[in-house]
Amino acid sequence: MRDVRMRGFAERADVEDVERFLAERVHALGDELVPVLSCAGRVLAANIEAPRPVPNFDRSAMDGYAVRGADTFGASDYAPLRLEVIGESMPGRPFAGEVGPRQAVRIMTGAPVPRGADAVLMAEVCSENAGSLEVRDAVAPHKNVGTRGEDIREGDTVLHRGRVLRAQDAAILASLGCAEVPCVRRPRVRFVITGDELVAAGETPEGSRIVDSNSVMLRVLLERDGGELLPYEILPDREERIRQALGGEDADVVLVSGGSSVGREDFAPGLVAQLGSLDFHGIAMRPSSPTGVGRIGERIVFLLPGNPVSCLCAYEFFAGPTLRRLGGRSPRWPHPVRNLPLARKISSAIGRVDYVRVAIEHGLVIPLATSGASILSSTVRSAGFVIVPRELEGMAEGEKVEVRLYDAFLPDETS
Repeated sequence: MRDVRMRGFAERADVEDVERFLAERVHALGDELVPVLSCAGRVLAANIEAPRPVPNFDRSAMDGYAVRGADTFGASDYAPLRLEVIGESMPGRPFAGEVGPRQAVRIMTGAPVPRGADAVLMAEVCSENAGSLEVRDAVAPHKNVGTRGEDIREGDTVLHRGRVLRAQDAAILASLGCAEVPCVRRPRVRFVITGDELVAAGETPEGSRIVDSNSVMLRVLLERDGGELLPYEILPDREERIRQALGGEDADVVLVSGGSSVGREDFAPGLVAQLGSLDFHGIAMRPSSPTGVGRIGERIVFLLPGNPVSCLCAYEFFAGPTLRRLGGRSPRWPHPVRNLPLARKISSAIGRVDYVRVAIEHGLVIPLATSGASILSSTVRSAGFVIVPRELEGMAEGEKVEVRLYDAFLPDETS
């Protein structure tokens, strides 16, 4: 491997080649059983078929009286009918007997409909006195009754493999009696955060020290993409310490932040090459050109630039899709998209992919003038970003472009 420290990159790989390389080598991890109470947000590893119907019994859809529908025919305000009340059915405490001709059972919503009854009479159309029920309206058989299997039939495929489970999915799994759910294992991720100048988030930087903001940002992105973060610490720029961190075998993915470029103390690229393979280092994109991708054993290593915007960009292009694939999710960009016209042109260069931060005002896309990869505030001021493909040298004013939003909605859409 050519040592690029203090020399620069002789050539840079195309973004598409790096993406293709990762797509060909990254596959979903194995599955594990997850408690149903913890399964929301996880990816289902197998189809779920209903082992029993839901509900498992006929139940009342309202408060009233369980009756034989035919016994109420002809009832009206002018000619009420009388039925004998022989008991009650409550949720969890069903009536044990059977409803015979001209009999009724007091029943609450959700309670089992007793044997012999086929309808529920609304409480509003009848009145009970001393065990006798006066009925002033008829009810048809099967009216106001939720039948067995009305929600889910036994053997139905309720949820399909690959689904990201939502709150309501967890609820329906619980209703089927599932204690554990087969889910794709979450990819384990180790951060290797390096820099003598860094202090941890929450500390006050003094002198020439700066706060490690990259790990804060990466933690949020990692959670979005379904990864599991392993314990980590900020490391000094010492080759042996970085070697030890890279050599740990408990991770599926290693994210190196800082020390990945061509500086004298950028040890990570050489160490990845020594311990495994450095497949790419230097990519034709702006920002994030010092990004690297390698492998150590079964682990995939991403060398993310220390500059915050470059770190964000490199994660979104390469690390994010990899984590989503490993966790059984779609590798596609997770950002909502708007197609809107440019307020002014975007300049680029053929052969390079550009990640352009943009604001949106009055339905127009405004490229932010700040291009520095260390200006993290530019991503805060922006609504999203536009990707300029390598085959274009820019985008013209007025041209409709695809904007990927950082948030689900634009600010004026949230009211």
